[in-house]
Amino acid sequence: MVSALGLTGVLGGCGVGGGSSDVTLRLVAADYGDSAANSSEKYWADLVERYESEHPDVKIDVSVYSWNDVDRKVKEMVDAGDPPDLAQIGAYADYAAEGKLYKAGDLLSIPVQADFLSQLAIAGEVNSVQYGMPFASSTRVLFYNKELFAEAGITPPKTWDDLAANAEALKARGVKYPYALPLGPEEAQAETMQWLLSGGGGFKDITGVYSVDSVQNVQTFTWLKDELVGKGLTGPVEPGKLNRADAFAAFAAGDVGMLNGHPSLMGMAEKKGVKFGMVPTPGVDGQSPSTLGVADWMMAFNKNGHREQVGDFLDFVYSEENVLDFSREYHLLPVTISASRAMAAADEGKDLKPFLDQLPTSELYPVGNTSWATVNAAVKKQIGKAVAPNGSPEGVLGGLQATATRAENAE
Repeated sequence: MVSALGLTGVLGGCGVGGGSSDVTLRLVAADYGDSAANSSEKYWADLVERYESEHPDVKIDVSVYSWNDVDRKVKEMVDAGDPPDLAQIGAYADYAAEGKLYKAGDLLSIPVQADFLSQLAIAGEVNSVQYGMPFASSTRVLFYNKELFAEAGITPPKTWDDLAANAEALKARGVKYPYALPLGPEEAQAETMQWLLSGGGGFKDITGVYSVDSVQNVQTFTWLKDELVGKGLTGPVEPGKLNRADAFAAFAAGDVGMLNGHPSLMGMAEKKGVKFGMVPTPGVDGQSPSTLGVADWMMAFNKNGHREQVGDFLDFVYSEENVLDFSREYHLLPVTISASRAMAAADEGKDLKPFLDQLPTSELYPVGNTSWATVNAAVKKQIGKAVAPNGSPEGVLGGLQATATRAENAE
């Protein structure tokens, strides 16, 4: 998701109840803004003000932190025995496995819990029980530079072979990054999963078991190594050292012909005047059967109690109006059925339609497994080697499979 500023702050109540019946709930949240003007502090300040005006006996203290800090801040609070009541961060599974979270069904009203998009709700489950409540989501599509494509006389790709042929044409025109392949440590797991899905594979098989070194996955990375990287079609920085942020910046600078991107890239490119198009991810024989979906999570810690007040506040947070407001402000996809329908029907947010269309067939990381943190870290560190000149896709994926199996057995 979108990383943001190192902005911190406390919003809402003062932290001390005015009477014995008052309850103060502490929420730690991530910042989705890219400047002080659109910091998530402003979103939460408005939401909290509206909630508190109707619930004078409940105060909500919100602390907003950069994505660089927020998960660590929450872990420090939990480790110190002082968890917040609510945390809106990147991962929930460890806390759920340790018995520290309320079940979503013990907090939310039935209509609110039933309103979550099904694949997001399922991704929030540990052992078939939902603990993680999706808060924001996005999908990936293929972005392409319209001017560079027109100059090269090519059309958007539908298959891998189309993509490789386009990259050849772009390279012949002197384009710096015909296809940008960011397999650097910042977000390699995203580009990796996008390609695995387009090749008919993924990190796990249909039974939910890690299958990192499946035949399909090895074929996918062999194709990448031989047909793109090996032919000099991925630019001057080797993929294992190219981070997603740098690839996005290069696209916004007009130096990239094609790359996989999420909604925030639209704003970056528009600000720099880059004319771009977006199409579904190409697959082996046509459009990829599924695309990468990503979600961030809301969770409620059970140590402090206040289950009823937490649940009532979350019902307000997940109202159609509030989900829509957040999604539109930060160019993200709604996590509820009602808000998704409203966005699809409205003119506002129409630029998100290509991403919204991909959401029903998207696949998420296996975030409900505590093993995913280990696998994710290993992918970020190792996957770039699979497409290096002397790299072995089969060997690298086999090593990652061994790591995944060990992590899964340790769960």
